[in-house]
Amino acid sequence: MSRTLRGLWLLAGAFVSLLPSAHGFYLPGAAPHDYLKDEKVNIFVNALTPMIAGDDHAKLKSLINYDYYNEGFNFCKPEGGPKKEPESLGSILFGDRIFNSPYEVSMLQDNSTCKALCTQTVTPTEAKFINERIREDYAINWLVDGLPAAEMKEDKKTGEVFFDMGFNLGNDEGVFEYMPALYNHYDIVLRYHKPAPDSEVYRVVGVLVWPMSRGGPQAIPGSGQVQCSETETSLVLSETENNTVTYTYRVMWQESETPWATRWDNYLHIFDPRIHWFSLINSIIVVVFLCLMVSMILVRTVSRDISRYNAIDLSEDVQEDWGWKLVHGEVFRMPGNPMALSVIVGNGAQLCAMVGVTLVFALLGFLSPSNRGSLATVMVVCWTFFGGIAGYISSRVYASLGGTNKRRNSFFTATIMPTFVFAVVFLLNLFLIAAGSSGAVPFGKTPWIGTMLLIVVLWFGISAPLSAVGSYYGSKHGAVTHPVRVNQIPRQIPPQPKYLRPWAATILAGILPFGAAFIELYFVLSSLFASRAYYAFGFLALTAGVVALTTATVTILFTYFILCAEDYRWHWRAFLTGGGSAFWLLAYGIVYWAMRLNLHSVTSAVLYIGYLLLLALFDFLITGTIGFLATYWAVRRLYGAIRVD
Repeated sequence: MSRTLRGLWLLAGAFVSLLPSAHGFYLPGAAPHDYLKDEKVNIFVNALTPMIAGDDHAKLKSLINYDYYNEGFNFCKPEGGPKKEPESLGSILFGDRIFNSPYEVSMLQDNSTCKALCTQTVTPTEAKFINERIREDYAINWLVDGLPAAEMKEDKKTGEVFFDMGFNLGNDEGVFEYMPALYNHYDIVLRYHKPAPDSEVYRVVGVLVWPMSRGGPQAIPGSGQVQCSETETSLVLSETENNTVTYTYRVMWQESETPWATRWDNYLHIFDPRIHWFSLINSIIVVVFLCLMVSMILVRTVSRDISRYNAIDLSEDVQEDWGWKLVHGEVFRMPGNPMALSVIVGNGAQLCAMVGVTLVFALLGFLSPSNRGSLATVMVVCWTFFGGIAGYISSRVYASLGGTNKRRNSFFTATIMPTFVFAVVFLLNLFLIAAGSSGAVPFGKTPWIGTMLLIVVLWFGISAPLSAVGSYYGSKHGAVTHPVRVNQIPRQIPPQPKYLRPWAATILAGILPFGAAFIELYFVLSSLFASRAYYAFGFLALTAGVVALTTATVTILFTYFILCAEDYRWHWRAFLTGGGSAFWLLAYGIVYWAMRLNLHSVTSAVLYIGYLLLLALFDFLITGTIGFLATYWAVRRLYGAIRVD
């Protein structure tokens, strides 16, 4: 799971990423590949992925990736067998499996006639496997000079032409007795750009593929060549007898005005940018409304209460019988199970830091699309090295809540959450292995085995020790000082209104943060599950900031209501209230399944549920931590502003 965020200018990167059309940035020092005429241009093949068909009502039918050289597809292989290309950690975790291919392409050398790649015999079992993948709208993914092969499409809402990454394995329109047709011919259009008019080097700036299905005899009698013209019949694979499939291709070169630095602009298409703006404006309106409401309550009402309380002559026998000051001797009492609360707050702080740094890198332009898997790699690395933040925050919160078993707190902070996530991912990986997916990390093969070992080393060798170091320094700093003392005998809590009961408050409070982000959430889910590129990081960063601010203000507001109702058990309530948006995220995930998914296999359903639960867990930890820490700060400020006898 890796992403790479990098770039040049802070404000420029942020503003550019907010524009309706995305622009690609590249890592400092990354240089284009200059090709000479007739120089070999490699075509690499990647895993086949399911995609959502073109119309707005189409649904995703699978979540399983397949290796290009999976025996079921029976594609042509290069001489000497496929050779794997080196990949980053994030690329492997996201399911990329890149190999060389038998396609022969040279710079500016057009193949005016079709070139036969190979002829394969497809058995009935393989034909059934291929037909099923065609019905599930699988796409073939190639890479040329770091660019993905794409089909040219038009955005029906804006009329803008863009490159849709990947191209269909076949045609599922029932060409013959409702059987799909396999695409066995590829017209490959390579776009090139000359850095200067008199330059003798060329750069690849676009890769388009037009797949076709050609059945019947393809050989031209007496020529030893294959025909390149359209055929009336399509290639339909029989599931009862062996099939002979001839794969052919033709290469064409087109000069382009697009310079190398902006070659990704055609690929990074933001669907309907007006929706993103609507989402952002809606979110800003929500957070402004909340801030005004909280300001009115906490500034006017609380200030009036503080002035009234401080005006009381403490030497007189005055009965303090109103408001939140009644619980001043209970508000910092140790909550139930402080160990668990401090551990999840520490892990939530680690995730908050990871997300924040990742988004900053994205705005700076470091998320180069040419560096595959960079986003996931950066997230994993940031999470690993921010283990010290988890240990520090957890130990200080634990000490502030009155905990004394510091070693156990340090151990649980470093192990519980990573162990749970690793167990879920390990279980999902077993389902992927059983389905024969390329997204699985096999245990007995190299170099995949190195990926699993690397993750374990990052966890036990770096993150856990850093967490222990953070716990040590957190313990040295000790507990946060509280402005009021805790009474020896706890006071009785009166009956609470229904809307302030824990689960009711959690669900109600989660509506506003979720409402500020649910439109952007649709595009994020489509990117994660439907293999669509997401590059609107400006919108995403601002939405994340609005969600964080909304979560903090809503949690403080509900905590104030709870204290006014004389309920001093705010610690767990603050975390649950802050994390309430996670429950709405789960509900939205189910709605997204009903609207955009039509999963045909148990494995795909299990994968979706597993990944959705992990997303909800991360959201719960992040927003819950924001709510808890913001409330802790507000409560200390509130009770520090009054005079107590």
